Amino acid sequence: MAERIVVIGLSTADPLPPIALVVGGRRHLDSIALPPGVPALAIGGELAPVLDAIAAEAGTVAVLASGDPGFFGIVRALAQRFGPAALDVRPAPSSVSLAFARIGLPWDDALVVSAHGRPLAAAAAAVAWAAKAAVLVSPDSPPEALGKELVALGAAPAQVAVCSRLGLAGEAVVHTDLDGLAAGVWDPLSVVVLVRGAPVAATAGRDWGRPEAVFAHRQGMITKSEVRAVALGKLQLPTRGVLWDVGAGSGSAAIECALLSPALRVFAVERRPDDARRIEDNASRLGAGVTVVAGEAPGALAPLPDPDRVFVGGGGLDVLDAVMARLRPDGQVVATFAAMDRAAAAAGRLGHLVQISAGRGERLPGGGWRLAGANPVFVAWGPRP
Repeated sequence: MAERIVVIGLSTADPLPPIALVVGGRRHLDSIALPPGVPALAIGGELAPVLDAIAAEAGTVAVLASGDPGFFGIVRALAQRFGPAALDVRPAPSSVSLAFARIGLPWDDALVVSAHGRPLAAAAAAVAWAAKAAVLVSPDSPPEALGKELVALGAAPAQVAVCSRLGLAGEAVVHTDLDGLAAGVWDPLSVVVLVRGAPVAATAGRDWGRPEAVFAHRQGMITKSEVRAVALGKLQLPTRGVLWDVGAGSGSAAIECALLSPALRVFAVERRPDDARRIEDNASRLGAGVTVVAGEAPGALAPLPDPDRVFVGGGGLDVLDAVMARLRPDGQVVATFAAMDRAAAAAGRLGHLVQISAGRGERLPGGGWRLAGANPVFVAWGPRP
């Protein structure tokens, strides 16, 4: 294994130790004068062969990177393979810090998301309602592709700055909006900055029933947007009080309730640890104040304050009975079911029932439209008159 790995952000002026091998992207290698007689290895598509070559080198290896290599950079892969103690990291300003510097804004309150080697749809969903965000795009996910994803999601309007080739020849900063971002052709070596004039909760609170793609979820285990929109209407959210989302899954209902009524104390109860973590991540990304309770109802409900509103997205009739036993006067419960027998039993307790069956429009190859029907869902609610 290399005796030392020096990871260099390319604007640093630190002196280098004697080097046996230089590793970097082709544009990085072309931008510096290599020491005489020192071989260079370009990083291509696969990182594993490069890590193997570093491991086989006996001397000091210099790894070149853009900006701060510990910020969505190669330091993560190197530390996992060789351990942090083997690394001498010499960062330069990150592309994100340069982007915000160019447009004259602080960024300690910004959400930063990378689309490098990650699904673009997830990156777009993460920033669709953020008050301030930066997205690291890539050749596979250029700025215009991000714009198209955001427009398709119905993202909140934003001021957009496309900051390209920061710190390099040809640097450019172009200001536009989401439609301009989607319609343009942009340099993929860019950071896209999104700024909205209102906080996340105020911006997002004017709508609900967001697309499922906004939330990370487990294999479609999420209350569909049409059902969620109806359920939130039936909840008749107060401005203050306590709300439980029981069997929360992705947390979509809890998060939208928190965004609609920021003064509510919202608890999301979920028995699966992986889903509980997903709820925390979704709430954090969207700026929603949600307390996640990892545990199975009805037992997990015991330490919670009595609720004014409850959404039951999972669990049997014993959970519904436990919820109603704790419900405050003038409280409201909304419960969703796939099975008619459970829905009918719930309606007997709550007093109201509706079936929701939505057909989503899909464009046909010839340009026409068809309706793709989803499985019907039953919504029971009550007992508040």
